[in-house]
Amino acid sequence: MSQALTPAASPPPQLTHRQLSIFRAIMLHTQLGRAAQATGSSQPTLSRELARLEQLLGFALFDRIAGRLRPTVRALELMQEVERSFIGLDQIARRAVELRTASGARLQVACLPALAHALLPQALLRFHALHPQARVSIVPLESPWLEQALSEQRFDLGLGETTEPPPGVALSPLLQMNEVAVLPLHHALSRKRVLRPADFAGQPFVSLAEGDPYRHAIDAMFTQAGVQRATLFETASAVAVCALVQQGLGLAIVNPLTAAAMAGPNMLVRPLQADIHFRVSLLLPQVGAPHPLRDALVIALRQACDSLMHKRSTSSSTPRDLSKPWT
Repeated sequence: MSQALTPAASPPPQLTHRQLSIFRAIMLHTQLGRAAQATGSSQPTLSRELARLEQLLGFALFDRIAGRLRPTVRALELMQEVERSFIGLDQIARRAVELRTASGARLQVACLPALAHALLPQALLRFHALHPQARVSIVPLESPWLEQALSEQRFDLGLGETTEPPPGVALSPLLQMNEVAVLPLHHALSRKRVLRPADFAGQPFVSLAEGDPYRHAIDAMFTQAGVQRATLFETASAVAVCALVQQGLGLAIVNPLTAAAMAGPNMLVRPLQADIHFRVSLLLPQVGAPHPLRDALVIALRQACDSLMHKRSTSSSTPRDLSKPWT
């Protein structure tokens, strides 16, 4: 038996960028006169090019009504694809302009959310003073997405807490401090200069979320000390933890950078007797040429860290509650 042959699909039309530019201009301006002005062409030229495009496509793109062009349903659907293409071209063009000079190139930085709130703003203040025209994009990412994005070379620089370099990334220690306690103003424990694990016994406590490595370290410290807390609230963000403490909902233990940034009239910060190390690592992708201003930002970051360490070593690391003396 003979089988009916399926007709072969016709090849796609060979469209040019000029044809798509004309089509897009007509779609945006709805009149040939305005579209011709926008494209620097003439109305007869656009009319001829439009007719050729419709012939090439095999269907009409516009209905001619009272001297105006009304897009057909097919034209509207085609415009969606054309816009995606032009958005991509616009992005390429903007990137090319940025790459003309180092000062105009956008520096892409990925970091943990806590570092975007605390350490990075201080470093960028120094960086901006020296490079006021530089453009910086900051993208907060949680681990392990942070490390994955840096391995994929999607950023110029990263800040994380990992101690192992991701593939294709160089790691350099940037900062090491200890976790600190945060407590509401006028709390009974505010009279103490340093808090011990035993001081938290029976106290309402705001915890980091399950799965957070610092949550594990904090829980292990209290387990080893045999201390039971009243853990009423938990959240994945150190900033959110501090916000709950500011409302008087409990004590907490967080990283010192967030604690210092959030300290104020409603929240005090105290050192811990036990050490829970907080580390910040500088992550530098190694594939391809580095951004021209990357080293300048690295210097600013190291200066910001040195300033934090100096303040910590020359004075109390936390604001003092002047209404109550330390004991």
